[in-house]
Amino acid sequence: MSTANPIDIAARLEMVRERIGRACVRAHRTTASVCLVLASKTQPPAAIAAAYAAGARHFGENYVQEAILKRAALAHLSDARWHMIGHLQTNKARVAAENFALVHTLDNLRLANALVGARPAPPMPVLIEIKLGGEPSKNGVTPDASAALIDSVRAMVEIRGLMTIPPPAKNPAAARPWFAQLRELRDRLAAHSGLALSDLSMGMSEDYEAAIEEGATIVRVGRAVFGDRHG
Repeated sequence: MSTANPIDIAARLEMVRERIGRACVRAHRTTASVCLVLASKTQPPAAIAAAYAAGARHFGENYVQEAILKRAALAHLSDARWHMIGHLQTNKARVAAENFALVHTLDNLRLANALVGARPAPPMPVLIEIKLGGEPSKNGVTPDASAALIDSVRAMVEIRGLMTIPPPAKNPAAARPWFAQLRELRDRLAAHSGLALSDLSMGMSEDYEAAIEEGATIVRVGRAVFGDRHG
C-alpha cells in the first residue's frame, strides 16, 4: 500500500487543482464545470482521509468489495461521494447501487437490468462506457452500438453521459483525438436520444488537462495525487 503522507497528498492535490484551473482557462471554462474524482484503488483509508482533509470529496473505486471496506472505515466522512469507475459485474449491482453515487461503467443491458432491480427508484445515475479503440482487453460498448444501448436502458437508469479510457499513449497530445471523438459521439447521441448527456468522464493523471480542453466534466486522477500505487 502507498504511504499516506498527508502533507505530500495535500501538496499534490493542490498542484492538480492548479493545473485543472489553467486547463479551464485555456478552454474558456470555469473550474466549477470539472469534477475531480480521486482514483483511490489500492489506497489505504488514511490516504483517502488525507485527501478529504485537503478538500477532496469525490473518490473513485474499481472494486466493490474494496470500496465497501473503505466506506466503513471512513464513515465519518459524511459528505464524501463514491464513484464506481471500474468494471461492474452484474452480481455486484445491488451492493453497488447501495454504495455509489455514480456508476461510470454501464456497457450492457444485463447490467442495467441488475441495477434497476437493485434500485428501482430513484433510478441509478450512470455513465455509458464507450470503447473507442476497439481493444479486446477493455470493457465498453462500441460507438456503433451505443445508440441502441441507450435506447434500451434509458427507462431503467438515469443516463448522465459517457465515459472512456482511451488506448495507451506516450504523451497527452496523442490522447486528445480520442477525447474529441467521445465529445462528438456524445453530441450525436444527445441529438438522437433527446437526453442531455451532460457529463463526459475522461482523462486520468497523464492526460486530464487535454481531456478538460476537449470537454471533460469529470476527470479521474489517482497517481498524480496519491503517488505510485503499491499492491
